[in-house]
Amino acid sequence: MEKTMMKTTIAVAAATAVAVSVSGVIWYQKVNRKREGNGKLARAEEILVELQRTCASPLERLRQLADAMVVEMHAGLALEGGSRLKMLLSYVDSLPTGDEEGLFYGLDLGGTNFRVLRVQLGGKEKRIVDREAKEISIPPHIMVGSSGELFGFIASELAKFVATEGDKFQVFDGRQRELGFTFSFPVRQSSIASGTLIKWTKGFSIEDAVGADVVAELTAAMDKQGLDMRVAALINDTVGTLAGGRYYDEDVTVAVILGTGTNAAYVERASNIPKWHGLLPKSGEMVINMEWGNFKSSHLPITEFDRALDEDSLNPGEQIYEKLISGMYLGDIVRRVLLKMAEEAELFGDTVPSKLRAPFILRSHDISSMHHDISPDLEVVAAKLKENIGVIDSSFETRKMVVQVCDIITRRAAQLAAAGIAGVLKKLGKDPSSKSNHKRVVAIDGALFEHNTVFRNCLERSLTQVLGEEVCPFTLKRANDGSGIGAALIAASHSQYNSLGEL
Repeated sequence: MEKTMMKTTIAVAAATAVAVSVSGVIWYQKVNRKREGNGKLARAEEILVELQRTCASPLERLRQLADAMVVEMHAGLALEGGSRLKMLLSYVDSLPTGDEEGLFYGLDLGGTNFRVLRVQLGGKEKRIVDREAKEISIPPHIMVGSSGELFGFIASELAKFVATEGDKFQVFDGRQRELGFTFSFPVRQSSIASGTLIKWTKGFSIEDAVGADVVAELTAAMDKQGLDMRVAALINDTVGTLAGGRYYDEDVTVAVILGTGTNAAYVERASNIPKWHGLLPKSGEMVINMEWGNFKSSHLPITEFDRALDEDSLNPGEQIYEKLISGMYLGDIVRRVLLKMAEEAELFGDTVPSKLRAPFILRSHDISSMHHDISPDLEVVAAKLKENIGVIDSSFETRKMVVQVCDIITRRAAQLAAAGIAGVLKKLGKDPSSKSNHKRVVAIDGALFEHNTVFRNCLERSLTQVLGEEVCPFTLKRANDGSGIGAALIAASHSQYNSLGEL
């Protein structure tokens, strides 16, 4: 009996010991996993804190950037090649006033599609009476063919569009149709209606067009089509945005593109352009195409992720400002940060998602969608992570970190854009010939400004803080279709039938 009881006691004790041992291992494993998880979370937080530090753009830094922009503007106006800012003469010396009347055409060539449009202008009272537009895809073989094939195709489609004019569009008797040509490729412009192509981008490769006058090529192609039309102006989209803004508001003096790319243009006194050697325009003013995407300064907050993106780009060392601001690059900066978090802190689990290594897998609109997610569980973030980089299951903590990364990169972009605009306004405000109490309006086009509320609000707030009381009052105004309607309006303001246009 005693032996039996002893055996039972020993068995129970052994079982209890085993149970305690097993539960102890389970407890130990749980604690270890928790510690390990906390360690990984801590590493992710370290990366986030470092990102915040290196992206920091305090007010003093933004003011230094604005001042640096002013210095570079002066240098670029003084001497060709004197600054990283090209400060290109647009040869646009008269912007639309609203008095323009008649029928004018616009042609916008900037990618695999081009757009043609027409507008009937009715003067101050009627403004734009009517408009029509058509978008045409360029066949791939024409993008790598000859200059004659490209401009012949464009002229042919333009002629077809003109043929559908209809009764509501009327050319004044005895007048030739006139066209504004937006050509969004690098050109060396020599007059309002001439410019030689420097190089192709965006998938085009037409060797015999490089070095040729694109206006002359288009004009010759229109002549072959029997199309009696004059190219009145060759512009880029930023100058077009300035024209479109001025048409509705005479206080518009600056235009900024904040979309896939970024650029700025503004109205400058011709006497403030030392590198201008020709006769001063009758208006006394000239629109300057800044090409500010190439701005660079020691005050720019550049991170390891920005440096890596620049090194991997097609133009290392160039367009640094654009790479920190524009919609084309913001998504990839965020991707690079998330990749480091995935590699060093297992942000998305034990395995790094392979898609996360693919450049530009995240786009600006993806970042905006995640950034604006107000759902309780950040469901939009979860969906975007699944859709774009293949993360099937993500924790709430992970999603919050992704949003924080988007926030840091987006706000930095907005603050740096604000510093640039502040620089332009300060340059204009310090001009002795400027009206001290004249309100300045900045016309802004681009999806980043139009659709990203966080970006837009941060930009406006930062600009107000940077400028303080230094310059006259300013307003930011949304502008649309500068590359299209702006081209037609500049054609109107530079019509051969105008006696004199004034800025």
